[in-house]
Amino acid sequence: MPKILPADTFDSLVALIASHPDGLGIDAIARLNGDIMSRRSLQRRLALLVSQGRIQATGGARSVRYLRQPNSAQTSRAVHFNADGAPALTSAVDETTLPLSPEGVEVKALVRRPRAQRKPVGYQVAFLQQYQPNHTAYLPPALREQLHAMGRSPAEQTPAGTFARDILNRLLIDLSWASSQLEGNTYSRLDTERLIELGQAAPGKGALETQMILNHKQAIEYLVLDPANAKLSPGTLIALHAFLADGLMADPSAVGRLRRRAVEIGGSVYLPVALPQRLEELFGIVVQMAADIQDPFEQAFFLMVHLPYLQPFEDVNKRVSRLAANIPFIRQNLCPLSFIDVPQQAYVDAMMGVYELNRTELLRDVFVWAYERSCQQYVAVQQNLVLPDLFRLRYRQALSQVVATLVKANLAASAVNVENALPPGVADADKHHFIQLVLQEFAALHPGNAVRFGIRPLELAAWKANHCVDAKD
Repeated sequence: MPKILPADTFDSLVALIASHPDGLGIDAIARLNGDIMSRRSLQRRLALLVSQGRIQATGGARSVRYLRQPNSAQTSRAVHFNADGAPALTSAVDETTLPLSPEGVEVKALVRRPRAQRKPVGYQVAFLQQYQPNHTAYLPPALREQLHAMGRSPAEQTPAGTFARDILNRLLIDLSWASSQLEGNTYSRLDTERLIELGQAAPGKGALETQMILNHKQAIEYLVLDPANAKLSPGTLIALHAFLADGLMADPSAVGRLRRRAVEIGGSVYLPVALPQRLEELFGIVVQMAADIQDPFEQAFFLMVHLPYLQPFEDVNKRVSRLAANIPFIRQNLCPLSFIDVPQQAYVDAMMGVYELNRTELLRDVFVWAYERSCQQYVAVQQNLVLPDLFRLRYRQALSQVVATLVKANLAASAVNVENALPPGVADADKHHFIQLVLQEFAALHPGNAVRFGIRPLELAAWKANHCVDAKD
């Protein structure tokens, strides 16, 4: 878990910014704050204060200035809610509590009212029509800049999907577990890890819970392992539904198909579109609008808002939206969004705000907090990764073949012998590098790793008895 900063850490930043009426850039803030935290940490704290409404950010990407929000309260207390839904204040933010903007507080209070006090509403086409891709936005420009700073990865200049593939094992577990938890799945993270890595279902868990986890794994692999699949199209979203809903629908024919009947939202007074032809038309419009959005964070958030709001499938809509939200991050090698540690009730309240009020502020607060948590997870993971040698991967079979040939033929590990044993698949431009790679493998060859090349211990012992491992021409 990340360290929980005391309230006065945020208070001091607000006070520092408030003392400069013309605002401060991040470099000036870091200097005046005594350089007590890394630039990335400072960016995260400033983004959080912006999302809470305690400060505001103005200017472009390289000239962002932070100013005190007019009339903002001198407090860093986080908003919690009592059992009756009334807001209550606490003195610090803990790891399971999301800091909320004033607008998010208002939305949460409204959706927490008793059902009898909430007016039934249907799908509002105006909510979609008033959104103009790349002209209007749910996420303010300054907040998007902060999200870009948080999510940027060392793989940003590599082919699409590189970063997600680098951390795939961790992402499979985290996203499968966290997204399933938001649907009430009771698998623990450790149980999820065992299921995904070892194929061991957790004792005492129902088959449907196990199936839900495995469905997430397949859907994530579909997006990450083939970059061609990570695109915003009706076909991709329908494919995600087919993976995620497999074995979980009362009507198997509804898997991977737009719904043909009316549905209701449990616990909500919202009634989605019922007419299949209208639903299909709106689904195409939503997907096209999402594809037209240029900023990856705005694109991801738009999908989290409008896919569940439309309810294009009979079930599993929110799961589809959570994985679809990762498509722009996969394509641009940004940190993925795993929803790790997002409290289920906070997410439900945020979606209710969209369904019943067409208000996105609470979901925005959840999105920003969840993305910061994900960045904390995966930036650290990526820093500990040893990146694969792509040249070695390309020629791994040829490498094994040459090493085994020389050992079994009892030939010295020399550049000449390696060159004579080169398979035809090694390109002329790669021959020198390949020969050096083979010689490196011989320098590190021992009985424990010789099995990788199909070499038996006695064969290696016989070869070592006749040749110097480090021999070179």
